[in-house]
Amino acid sequence: MKIRDITNCIEEFAPLMLQESYDNSGLIIGEKNTEISKALICLDVTEEIIDEAIAENFQLVISHHPVIFKGLKKINGKNAVERIIVKAIKNDIAIYAVHTNADNIIDGVNAVISKKLDLKNTSVLLPRKYLLKKIVTFCPVEYADKVRNALFEAGAGFIGNYDSCSFNAKGTGSFKANEMTNPHVGEINELHYEDEIRIETIYPVYKEQKILKNLFTAHPYEEVAYDIYTLDNEFNRVGAGIIGELQQPIDGLELLKKIKKIVKTDCIKHSDLLSKKIKKVALCGGSGSFLISNAINAGADIFITADVKYHEFFEADNKILIADIGHFESEQFIKELIYAVIIKKFPNFALRISEKNTNSINYLL
Repeated sequence: MKIRDITNCIEEFAPLMLQESYDNSGLIIGEKNTEISKALICLDVTEEIIDEAIAENFQLVISHHPVIFKGLKKINGKNAVERIIVKAIKNDIAIYAVHTNADNIIDGVNAVISKKLDLKNTSVLLPRKYLLKKIVTFCPVEYADKVRNALFEAGAGFIGNYDSCSFNAKGTGSFKANEMTNPHVGEINELHYEDEIRIETIYPVYKEQKILKNLFTAHPYEEVAYDIYTLDNEFNRVGAGIIGELQQPIDGLELLKKIKKIVKTDCIKHSDLLSKKIKKVALCGGSGSFLISNAINAGADIFITADVKYHEFFEADNKILIADIGHFESEQFIKELIYAVIIKKFPNFALRISEKNTNSINYLL
């Protein structure tokens, strides 16, 4: 197994291009063609995590938070980050981070909490724009199913909770092949008319390479005619936060107690409880206070997140219940998610979730 096999698996699930501009997801230390036999998963890369990797011969550490987040001018071991880098390099340990790209996918960090709360009718709270394209291609009628299915298999055709979406129209294509060609139909130097199907479907930009590969493989023509259009539409499968509904309305205090138990925290900071029961839930793992207004505008009764500042709690204004459950607590389940993604593709690979608690915050009860 090479490092790139594992990282390609992760990036197929959470493409690197979906990370925020300030982020540093990806392979941070190491070389992608290095052979490995074991990998360790954690939320944060600490010195204790690296010591665990050394002691048990893990050649790759997969973390949610990047160990290098800010720019480094020197690596002298004067702080924890520098010591981790030095120790990892000396011991041939690669470090990979899957951070905001996993935050921004609908099946990522936020989905885990939403499932634990048994939310229904979930969607992205703040969808991203400029991530969708439309591809239009033309093929002989008898090949339409093959070409269409090849596009769907590559990831095209998703609109909301629907898949395999396309528009198809019959028409007539014309072409004249010259001496340098080997036409699938028609004769060289003769104008040919062919009954064809126009197939159009949308896809996320990060799947374009695979979609074109599948198109060229499935299409019978040696010169495939296709058009690609950039769309301004929101992509409701990618973006910040998730919003959904509880199976049954619940008292706010009871919901807070339930969340406290789920994330195993000693403390939840929250705004004033509302007089009504909670039905609609918005959430964002990690630092999500920038979404408070979005949660309110979406009609959420509660917004669950972390790192909410003092003055931001005033934004609740008796319109919404804001619950700060802690940064570590809100993102801890990403470890199980990463494990599930990798082990599904490589069931015999030696993969383990570290049991080290990397939460840097303690509570005095």
